[in-house]
Amino acid sequence: MSDFSFDCRGVRAEPYAAAPTLLFRLRISESSGRRIQAIGLRCQLRIEPIRRSYSDAEAARLADLFGERHRWGDTLKPMQLATLSMTVPSFTGSTEIDVPMPCSYDLEVASGQYFHALDDGEIPLLMLFSGTVFSTAGITQIPWDRECEYRMPVAVWRELMDLYFPGGGWLRLSRETLDALRDFKHRKAIATWDAAITALLKEATVDGI
Repeated sequence: MSDFSFDCRGVRAEPYAAAPTLLFRLRISESSGRRIQAIGLRCQLRIEPIRRSYSDAEAARLADLFGERHRWGDTLKPMQLATLSMTVPSFTGSTEIDVPMPCSYDLEVASGQYFHALDDGEIPLLMLFSGTVFSTAGITQIPWDRECEYRMPVAVWRELMDLYFPGGGWLRLSRETLDALRDFKHRKAIATWDAAITALLKEATVDGI
């Protein structure tokens, strides 16, 4: 019977993808010595926020996700990040593959809010594996208890976002808000959307808001 183990060896930003993508370097080991013809592999990634500490500034930015710090014993629950599917080519003993994970900078997505709130350090991830194995012994399933932990540097996520959105980020607005912002921008003869929002913030500060 095949016995599989998994280990994440690193992660890097993919500079040439159509959308922001991280590449996780995954090592797969099989102990029986049989020839593995292919694996239809599924990988579920979760963020485990309880497995790191947070500065006061980070805690303030995470309040929308987890509430005030005194509540974190109840609210720091694992967050689903992605579910990925891939085909692992033939190997014997062990192999390494790149696992691509598309990323979002949408600050209304929980993972985007979480990543954006962190100044430095590492993001604690749990990778859970399942799938179908095709080998010389027949067709078998990867046991549901196969998993590995990985601590992804915050710097890698920031590098990725700087590659695709240099100096920027994204907010999703309703059509009504976009129309009102466009009218304000046109009325004030403001060149860019960023400058229009900056002008609104200045007005709000003058009004004492």
